[in-house]
Amino acid sequence: MLQKLTINNYALIDNLEISFDKGLNILTGETGAGKSIILGALSLILGQRAESRYFFNQQKKCVIEGSFKISGFHLSAFFEDNDLDYEAETVLRREISADGKSRAFVNDTPVNLTALKQLGEKLIDIHSQHATLEINDPEFQLLVVDSVAKHGDLLTNYRTKFKTYKKDTAKLNQLIAESDKAKADLDYYQFQFDELEKVSLVADEQELLEQELYALNNAEEIKRNLLSSTYLLQEGEAAALIQMREAGQQLAALEKFNPEITDLHQRLNSTIIELKDITAEIESIEQRTFINEARAADINTRLSIIYNLQKKHRVNSNAELLQIQEDLSEKIAQVLFSDEAVEKLQKQLAADKTGLEKLAAQLTANRLKAIPAIEKQVIDTLAEMGMANSSLKIENIVRKSESPEVGKSEVNVKNLSDLRTSGLADHLTPSGVDQIRFLFSANKGHALAEMSKVASGGELSRLMLSIKSIIAQYTALPTIIFDEIDTGVSGEVANKVGQIMERLADNLQVITITHLPQIASKGKNHYFVYKDDSAATTYTRIKQLNNQERVLEIAKMLSGDKPGESALQNARELLGA
Repeated sequence: MLQKLTINNYALIDNLEISFDKGLNILTGETGAGKSIILGALSLILGQRAESRYFFNQQKKCVIEGSFKISGFHLSAFFEDNDLDYEAETVLRREISADGKSRAFVNDTPVNLTALKQLGEKLIDIHSQHATLEINDPEFQLLVVDSVAKHGDLLTNYRTKFKTYKKDTAKLNQLIAESDKAKADLDYYQFQFDELEKVSLVADEQELLEQELYALNNAEEIKRNLLSSTYLLQEGEAAALIQMREAGQQLAALEKFNPEITDLHQRLNSTIIELKDITAEIESIEQRTFINEARAADINTRLSIIYNLQKKHRVNSNAELLQIQEDLSEKIAQVLFSDEAVEKLQKQLAADKTGLEKLAAQLTANRLKAIPAIEKQVIDTLAEMGMANSSLKIENIVRKSESPEVGKSEVNVKNLSDLRTSGLADHLTPSGVDQIRFLFSANKGHALAEMSKVASGGELSRLMLSIKSIIAQYTALPTIIFDEIDTGVSGEVANKVGQIMERLADNLQVITITHLPQIASKGKNHYFVYKDDSAATTYTRIKQLNNQERVLEIAKMLSGDKPGESALQNARELLGA
């Protein structure tokens, strides 16, 4: 509900603030007073394009702000999706600078015009006698039927499952594509894996082989040096062990003279034992060291295989090659099991589709039950407004799936058996399988057609009023603004239009601009728009009328600027005063 509208520096308005209430709000005033200017300013916070040439003062920026009470409109998800703070009383603001730059805000958070427009459309519905887009929108027509069908929970359940179904369908398509690609690459993967597996790689093999090959290539030098070491330790005339034994004999002869020499003698004996062990190990290594050209050739062959594999796979170690081998094994396994995964997901989707078809059939059944009631209520309401010869037909059109034999075709579903026998349950959409189409004729004997093709602006306005009055009984609608939809009506028809607006306003906020006293008298709140030219500059002003002022204003609408007593009395009767 629009609670307050503030307009600064727009057209003939320098500064204007209007507080609206629930129910039916009436705006009246002479032609050119500024009623449409107020709607133009309001459209700016609904995301419409702005031009600075419409500014009251070209040196100042234009600011339009609207305060809305939005509880009950289920808009939390919209605020969450757009990263906005949800407030039960939400403020939309638009600022346009003199150079044409524009900024938009929702609860003081900057937003782009797209987001502002999307939110604005959920809060305000401006309908003029030339506004035909919404009434011909298939989504709006489906909303009308769904509102009367009263199956909101069922529709939400269906849409949730449909979203999951579409997501899983995309997943299946991706899985099939990946499986097909993997199958195409399977031979390549298998060749690479077999090549690595055949080599039987060991993680630290390369380092060990390189060390062994280095020793084989230097075996002659190693053996020569080891033999020389053995000779120096125990075989030569001045060998280390011989010299140390003689030194031990000398120390043994001196032990009786000095106890400290005994300890030194023991330490020397220990060193001789250690040196013997070292000599023995050197001899052992020397005996195991020999030139083996065959073994060196085998190692070179093995290392060459390893080096080539590393170069091929652009790695530097056997550990990395083993990781590649493991990855290839997993890819091969995925290919081998991909058909199983595809089949499993296909079975799940088939079950989900069956469930969706059942839900869609329930939606269709509910819609088919609601359609006759809508047709009757609309026709009855139009008759009240002087369109007794009108006809309305609501068709439920479902497109068949394409086939080479049949191609595209459509069926008007009149009952649930039509849906089953035609095989149309394959054509699932986010709202079921139904496509609602309104066909209308305003005159007796004329063929039914799309409403924009057979109805005038005034007729469309009354048609929209009758439709909105129906759906307002079942669901929360945004504030609706009617801009002179009373064109072409008068007398008792105008009175009926006012009564229907009054009934509509029982369920939502209605703001209407009118020139008819019959409609103006039905308002709960009456605002008078006028031009103030008392100063050097003309301004558009607005004021809310009290009861006495309303009597005078409606009397003027009946008979002119200087109403007589009869006009005043007639005004009182219209107001029930």
